[in-house]
Amino acid sequence: MKDRLSAIERAVARIVLVYLVFGLLWILFSDYLLAVLATNEEQYQRYSMYKGAAFFTFTATLLYLQIRGTLMRQFKQEQSLVLSEERWKFALEGAGEGVWDWNLQTDQVFRSDRWHEMYGYREGDVGPSAMDGRKLIHADDLAHAVEDIEAYLTGRSKTFVSEFRLRCGDGSWKWTQSRGQVVESDSAGQPLRMIGIHTDISDRKYSEERVFQLAHYDTLTGLPNRVLFMDRLHQDISKAQRHEHSLTLVFLDLDRFKEVNDALGHDAGDQLLKEAAQRLKGCVRASDTVARLGGDEFTIILNNLSDSASLEQIAQNILNQLAEPFHLGEEMIYLSTSIGITIYPDDATDVDVLLKNADQAMYAAKDEGRNRYNYFTASMQQAAQLRMRVASDLRLALSANELVTYYQPIVELATGDICKAEALIRWQHPVRGLISPMEFIPVAEDTGLIIEIGDYVFRQAAQQAAKWRQRKPNFQISVNKSPVQFRANKNSHQAWLDQLTALGLPGNSLTIEITEGLLLDATIPVVRQLQEFHQHGLQIAIDDFGTGYSSLAYLKKFDIDYVKIDRSFTRNIQPGSDDMVLCEAIIVMAHKLGLQVIAEGVETETQRDLLLAAGCDYAQGYLFSRPVLPQEMEKLF
Repeated sequence: MKDRLSAIERAVARIVLVYLVFGLLWILFSDYLLAVLATNEEQYQRYSMYKGAAFFTFTATLLYLQIRGTLMRQFKQEQSLVLSEERWKFALEGAGEGVWDWNLQTDQVFRSDRWHEMYGYREGDVGPSAMDGRKLIHADDLAHAVEDIEAYLTGRSKTFVSEFRLRCGDGSWKWTQSRGQVVESDSAGQPLRMIGIHTDISDRKYSEERVFQLAHYDTLTGLPNRVLFMDRLHQDISKAQRHEHSLTLVFLDLDRFKEVNDALGHDAGDQLLKEAAQRLKGCVRASDTVARLGGDEFTIILNNLSDSASLEQIAQNILNQLAEPFHLGEEMIYLSTSIGITIYPDDATDVDVLLKNADQAMYAAKDEGRNRYNYFTASMQQAAQLRMRVASDLRLALSANELVTYYQPIVELATGDICKAEALIRWQHPVRGLISPMEFIPVAEDTGLIIEIGDYVFRQAAQQAAKWRQRKPNFQISVNKSPVQFRANKNSHQAWLDQLTALGLPGNSLTIEITEGLLLDATIPVVRQLQEFHQHGLQIAIDDFGTGYSSLAYLKKFDIDYVKIDRSFTRNIQPGSDDMVLCEAIIVMAHKLGLQVIAEGVETETQRDLLLAAGCDYAQGYLFSRPVLPQEMEKLF
């Protein structure tokens, strides 16, 4: 608008200037010529009349030509602008966008044919004003949509982009992204006209919601997972600190759940967990948080209970509800639960300490006979000392060569070739026999013994890789590295790299398996170690992907080579099942990011075939082999 005004002003100034110059020349020379040409008074009078007529005729002609030229140029410019806008709108509609054109002075909105087609309206179904359009926006989104447009029109935002749900002609809702810009303003800079587009972003929004659910909620029970639980616990503690009130953390574990799972199968176990989750939610208030940390472990955050009697009533109600029989098909199962309770700020103010307190109180309840709740007390620290006996035995195990490295094959699904293996530590205790790592690894992490154990496993795996690569040149062994190992010694990785160099092994002989939790809290030293591993050719795999520590936002940030789908997803896959959909989503997402996928816990040919059809790269599980000693592994090649 300002450019148009400037052009008109220049045209007017040019016309006035020409008129002034011509008039000045006429005044200076016309009388002189008249005196020369006229020989008498009569001629002088007649020529004066001719002079006036000529002046008016010439100036009128001059003004006509100047004004006509100016108007023609303006007309062509406006025609060009209209043509450009039509081409612009055509181009946008050709790209599948719905175009809108808003006259802010009249509040009239033009909506293109493509716009009506996108939302299922006929011409005239939607009123012509902007207010008519706002009536279509979802009530929950209207306030921020109006705020977005007002922020842009008032200059508080340089661009206009807003996302909201818009009601379609059939009553359904489409997520819409609205973008636009002012194309015409008045002399004071106030917007007069705005043009923009509406884009259907429903698919993107549904994908984001699905990813958020996967990252923050347990796929089996629908409860918050560990990531969301920890976030809420931090927030609730901060709130309790500000308002000076208490917070109760409850940790519970289903008694003898493993026996039910082993006897009736994983499907029955999953059904039981889902039912238990619903019963727990029914025992607390809407403002409280019930979360599943994994397996049969649940936590509850109770905010600002009025007194201890209320807490004990809730705890007893949980015991009663979970003691009711579970109907699993034709089976009726009876279970109990053990509950540990700790209170902020009475017992501790640190999140990790509170979790340990609740865990210790829960184990104390189990030790006292199960089916009860127990408050954390200082005496429970004595129970923690008992774990040190395990740590003491474990320390002796290192020097007594009681630790044995087993290997589980990893199969390339497309060929069936065993091209990788995972190194797994086992403890051959002289009294208790073969001990599962599930029992001693947590103790090793708590005591720091995991560092020595991890180094031992890496040395064993590297030596084994050197031997097996003589038969299979591209064979690769995966070694787990605990977050404790990463954080305890900033240079621990260097010894591993030196070991490879001493054996003459390339970096891609081994893969380092890490947990998702490590990436969620990756410090600079941790990041540096990961980078140096990758620079030396070692590959990185995320173990147990999707079990609650989900790190979808971190996959692009770090140099990750593999994601390992946790067995909790693969063991129940069937065509069209939720677990199958999740596996497919993880596989597609990983491949889009340039990562390969290893499925864990594959036990049946059906599972293998479904994963192969979904594009999974590798698999490991009892279908191919249990973890075995090196000499048994070699028989599988």
